[in-house]
Amino acid sequence: MLDEEKGLYTIGTVAELLEEHPETLRVWERNDLIKPDRNGYQRKYSNNDLKRLKFIKSLMDEKGLNIAGVRQVISMYSCWYHRFCKGGASKNSKVSVNESKPCWKQEGTFCLSPSDKSEFCHNCDMMHICKGCNGCSEHSQSPLDKLSEEK
Repeated sequence: MLDEEKGLYTIGTVAELLEEHPETLRVWERNDLIKPDRNGYQRKYSNNDLKRLKFIKSLMDEKGLNIAGVRQVISMYSCWYHRFCKGGASKNSKVSVNESKPCWKQEGTFCLSPSDKSEFCHNCDMMHICKGCNGCSEHSQSPLDKLSEEK
C-alpha cells in the first residue's frame, strides 16, 4: 500500500505538474502553506502534498485569494497536516457533510461534519497538551467547554 504522506517528488517535478514556478512553491512553503519532507536540502513532495498544492492553487486562481487568505482558509482544516484525514464525501452521500467546506484531499467532495463535539475536538491541539493523560480532572471536559466557561 502506498503511503500518501511519503515524499516522492522533487520540486521541479511538482512545479511542472502544477504549472507553477519552483520559486512559487518555495514562497508557499516559507509562508507555512505546505511542509514537504526534506532529504538534506532537497524537498520531497508526497501525493498528499500535491493535493494540498492543487487546493492552494485553486484558492488563489479560482477564488482570488492571496497568501494571507489561503493561510486563513487552511487554518480551518484541522487535518491539513495530519495523516488521519480520510477525505470528504459528496453532497448526496449518506454521511453528513459541510457543504460550505470543500475537501482539500478529494476534489469535488466536502469535509465531513462531526457527529458530536468529541469528534470535532479529537485533533485539537488543546486535547494533546497533557501527554500520557488518562482523563485527568484537568482534561476531563472538552476544550470548547473550558473556553466557554472562561468567557
